[in-house]
Amino acid sequence: MKKAFFLSILVTFLSYNTSAQVSVKDSSVFAPYVGISYGYQFAGGDMVKRFGDNSSVGLVLDFKTKKYWTFGINGSYFYGKDVKESLFDSIATPAGAIINRNGEFADVRLFERGFTTSLTAGRLFSFKKPNPNSGLLISIGVGFIQHKIRIETIDNNAPQLSKEYKKGYDRLSNGLLLSQNLGYLYLSSNRLVNIYFGLECLEGFTQSRRSFDYNLMKQDTQKRLDILYGAKIAWIMPLYKRAPQEFYTY
Repeated sequence: MKKAFFLSILVTFLSYNTSAQVSVKDSSVFAPYVGISYGYQFAGGDMVKRFGDNSSVGLVLDFKTKKYWTFGINGSYFYGKDVKESLFDSIATPAGAIINRNGEFADVRLFERGFTTSLTAGRLFSFKKPNPNSGLLISIGVGFIQHKIRIETIDNNAPQLSKEYKKGYDRLSNGLLLSQNLGYLYLSSNRLVNIYFGLECLEGFTQSRRSFDYNLMKQDTQKRLDILYGAKIAWIMPLYKRAPQEFYTY
């Protein structure tokens, strides 16, 4: 269903692209566009107790109206290597090592993994230069966030960290997401360079979704406020045809 939904949106965009010819240089236009983003994020709230900095990559599907409003769908995947939380107190040696089936220290690696999806709405404040379709963009969003600790055991020779047992340690959490963005949207008059760059803040109201936590020896029922904030840049492809050159002649 999700794939069909996103596919229908993409088909709508492409259909508009094949028929519409607009001049972004002269006036505010209805402009659908897709974007690929990269962000660098810092942890805050309860998130800082579990993870450090991370990176994110995302996909943006947006509409900008002639009245300077924007509406869209955003999705991102975030990842990092800085895991702060202690996971294996119940199965590790006093030195913190895990013994594999060969009686050796297991090579266990931990990573941050997560994703977000959201619906967004915003307002573009145009400076009229370089064209009416570029300017300061403020937006907010609501959606869903999920994250966990990815546990990798090299050679898979630690039976206490088999696939099923990992679920008791990975801290899988998810919940409601709120987002705020402040940045600059640039849609060039000739469509050659189109970018967005700005600041982003995400607040996740999450809770563990595992039925049992091996460290606590019970279910984790703590409610969390997970915050991510940082900078984001996106490469944008407008999905409309540029008007013929003579349209721009004064």
